[in-house]
Amino acid sequence: MKVGDLVRHAPVHFKKRLVATRVGLIVELIQKKCWRTDELGPQVAFDSIEPEPHAVVLYPHNAGTISIPTIELEVVSEGG
Repeated sequence: MKVGDLVRHAPVHFKKRLVATRVGLIVELIQKKCWRTDELGPQVAFDSIEPEPHAVVLYPHNAGTISIPTIELEVVSEGG
């Protein structure tokens, strides 16, 4: 996964895999902490987790970008 790839949201941590139909463009790759309440519980403790890779994605239906964990994205088409 790299900047310029077209991706869609495909979260794998849900029991039922849900795949979005809208496609977005990766404009940046970053590291960010993400607290998953379904795995780690409701009590947030950011000091106990490490940052994970996120993609900053631009969707045509949004006014701005959204950062999404890369584990929840599926590459539809590789960019240049």
